[in-house]
Amino acid sequence: MKKGSFVLAVMLIGFWIFNSCESVKNTNNTQRGAGIGAVAGAVIGGVIGNNVGKGGNGALGAVLGGVVGGTVGGVIGNKMDKQAREIEQALPGAEVERVGEGIKLVLGENAVRFETGKSTLTAQARANLDKLVPVFQSYADTDIVIYGYTDSTGSVEFNQKLSEQRAASVRTYLASKGLVASRFQTIGMGINDPIGDNATVEGRSKNRRVEFAITANQNMIKDAEKEVNK
Repeated sequence: MKKGSFVLAVMLIGFWIFNSCESVKNTNNTQRGAGIGAVAGAVIGGVIGNNVGKGGNGALGAVLGGVVGGTVGGVIGNKMDKQAREIEQALPGAEVERVGEGIKLVLGENAVRFETGKSTLTAQARANLDKLVPVFQSYADTDIVIYGYTDSTGSVEFNQKLSEQRAASVRTYLASKGLVASRFQTIGMGINDPIGDNATVEGRSKNRRVEFAITANQNMIKDAEKEVNK
């Protein structure tokens, strides 16, 4: 993060905490921590997410940008820990990373493969996505952004369009299995953010991937707030 962005975040946090004191003075310590933490978390998360998402990792930026913070964030984090473990168990080999209060899931060609130059899912890809469906159904109070990536073979324009189509193909398939389509957003990243060397076969294979940014929706946040305020 740039120094200026960090300083801005700190200033905003100070401002909001100062102006929130009056509204939280009659609450208990847990409620204060949740309220102030949520403000601080949201500000920091927004700044970090905005910076990481630019020229960095799209899915990671989205997850960090969704930070709630405070005691409420801790409750959400516990739920995300459990979901991350279930994803790992359902689909061994998937790259699952807990980031802030969200989950970054990376599915490489070993998990989700498309027909060459197309957005058509292979039979093995559909079988692997099937393994994720029960987990996503169990955590209906999450939102998911699907990012499609390609290698650098072909034109930038072609790969951008292909990445968009591949992300949309994954969303369409998951929705066909009963998941609510409105939970999903899709973004095509094209040749951006390579994780492998496009000059090698192995590197290009790594770059052809699908990433998921899984974050709490408003229902999960409200449930966490109720749990904190019991």
